[in-house]
Amino acid sequence: MRTGTAHLPLHGGQAPRWLFSRMVLLSREIVRVVVEEFGPPEMLRRVSDPYWFQALGCVLGFDWHSSGLTTTTTAALKEAVKGREADVGLFVAGGKGGTSRKTPAEIIAHAESQPLSRPAEDLVYASKLSAKVDNTALQDGYQIYHHCFLFTTSGEWAVVQQGMNEATGWARRYHWLSTEVEDFVCEPHAAVCAERRAQQVLNMVAEESEAARRASALLAAEPPDKLVRELRRAQELSLPARHGIMPADIRPESLERALLSTYENPPADFESLLGRRGIGPKTIRALALIADLVYGARASARDPATFSFAHGGKDGIPYPVDRRIYDQSIEVLREAVNRAKVAGRERLGALRRLARWVGEEE
Repeated sequence: MRTGTAHLPLHGGQAPRWLFSRMVLLSREIVRVVVEEFGPPEMLRRVSDPYWFQALGCVLGFDWHSSGLTTTTTAALKEAVKGREADVGLFVAGGKGGTSRKTPAEIIAHAESQPLSRPAEDLVYASKLSAKVDNTALQDGYQIYHHCFLFTTSGEWAVVQQGMNEATGWARRYHWLSTEVEDFVCEPHAAVCAERRAQQVLNMVAEESEAARRASALLAAEPPDKLVRELRRAQELSLPARHGIMPADIRPESLERALLSTYENPPADFESLLGRRGIGPKTIRALALIADLVYGARASARDPATFSFAHGGKDGIPYPVDRRIYDQSIEVLREAVNRAKVAGRERLGALRRLARWVGEEE
């Protein structure tokens, strides 16, 4: 199982309407095959694997670094299961930009329309905190602008979200899988893949940041004026070049309101602190810096960031999408599922045998 982060260069271009409509149809048949064969949780496991997800995007008509692969692929999945959630046992919420902020409401709406074995509030919490972790606790230079939350009727969930580094024009994709998350704020990604690693990172969810997390939660319960004094003192120090947190980037006076709220209602731990409204990247950076100065609890600077064509690419690379072949792929999968349901599982068995044969030939 590989879940984690994909780091991608981007090519321009948009998926035309005729292609997106086919992406939806092909996605629908792929979802039906996976669910029919392995069940809804397997679809979450596959989507949470950055390699499988990237391959899915390529099958749908993207090359490996096409702009929009993440957003369009998840949009196609969302449209593919729309109105069919009860049949496939899979729900997709969220999306790009403003749509991502509607994720909690969409989760609750799905829960009201279809009984879940897990409270909707738990799923909303997972959605919000996964975004908060990758945007605030992990500060790698990428601003989250896309958040897609997938879940099943039995309560398993997966997250596919993407951030953009405006300075470089590169995107970074983050994958989560509920069954792999033992702790939201300690190594929540089971694995990470990327083309390059950032040089200046504040990674408060690294295993080696445990002391910094504990110290930050304790410091958040201290009087704000005491912490502001420490920050001002830090700005007068000459810190070593290895330190990734720059005091010059922190304005102590702007943190007092956030720190006052945590002082009046102390968080139980770092996860509780991170989930608070108003606790953003600057507050976490400030607490991490003070934790280092006061307690010697240094936060990790380790960046967690540790392909194929089927139908062509939307921008004509390596060749234009062949509409006839694309439509045939949709029909083959649709027919396979329909026949499996009506006349046994011979056709899906043939697909499995074909996959094994291809693997042996390779």
